[in-house]
Amino acid sequence: MSRRPLKEDADGGRTMGHKLAAWSLRVFGALLFIAALLFGASKAPDRSLESLVPQWAPPPSDFIELRGQPIHIRDQGPAGDSVPVLLLHGTSSSLHTWEGWVKTLAAQRRVISVDLPGFGLSGPSPTADYRDEAYLDFMAALLDHLKLERVILGGNSLGGQIAWQYAVRAPERVQALILVDAAGYPFAPQEVPLAWQASRLPLIGPLSEHVLPRKLVEYSVRQVYGNPNLVNTALVDRYFELTLRAGNRTALRQRLDQWRGGEQAAKIQSLRQPTLILWGERDRLLPPSDAQAFARDIAGSRLVMLPGLGHVPQEEDPAASLKPVLEFLHTLKP
Repeated sequence: MSRRPLKEDADGGRTMGHKLAAWSLRVFGALLFIAALLFGASKAPDRSLESLVPQWAPPPSDFIELRGQPIHIRDQGPAGDSVPVLLLHGTSSSLHTWEGWVKTLAAQRRVISVDLPGFGLSGPSPTADYRDEAYLDFMAALLDHLKLERVILGGNSLGGQIAWQYAVRAPERVQALILVDAAGYPFAPQEVPLAWQASRLPLIGPLSEHVLPRKLVEYSVRQVYGNPNLVNTALVDRYFELTLRAGNRTALRQRLDQWRGGEQAAKIQSLRQPTLILWGERDRLLPPSDAQAFARDIAGSRLVMLPGLGHVPQEEDPAASLKPVLEFLHTLKP
């Protein structure tokens, strides 16, 4: 039997293999070229604190030194108010998220808002510690620095979790709680912001410290709004530029790596402060079932669902979300 056909088959196989290898190299090269273009187009170096202050920290913004870190803070309203409202933002956000509330609240109450370590203009913690306990230690140091014996604590998402956990730790310092789409129970989202997902990927995460497509930020913000059409250019600019604050992208990765959602949920039942629970009905990050759980576990609490709103109702519709807050504050004893 002639072996010639086998040789031809082998030659054909080698030829096909060479063609496949050549094609793969061309595809790989094209992908590298596209990646390089995207890298160049999306390259976003860190911004210094000093370069961001003129735009994002005009008066009444101030900075205080706290545990070796400059902390961005705004203290507005009547200085004589002995029990101010202290507002805490969520992950990847900043004190600016509360400005719609503060414009009205500060006419009658002292209102303090702050950029938490790892976010906004406060930037990364010198210790790179973003565990719950570190944030509670930060809260104690902040109240001591401001000489505040008691506060009304309000918080959104991560800020809400810090608020209720601090109320558990130091109940004598927290007169009341305002929990706005607050974290606290085991994490079971319907949708997670794409920027958070990217920051946790083994290869993409480190790259995100140098590359940040503005479209990625826009898409992530739209994900947490009940009505994405309300996300405008100015809003995206704020999130984008504050994310570029030197150290913030690394801090986000570290915070997400250190986060252990729901570990302290059993403590929620020990809360005794008057508590208002606000929740956007279209929250896809922390679903409305979490709101029901807070209402169930905090005796005497009041739950208000906000139709059409998402994870950041204080930002998406300040007027509608503030209305129940004003009613709640009027029920509190001096």
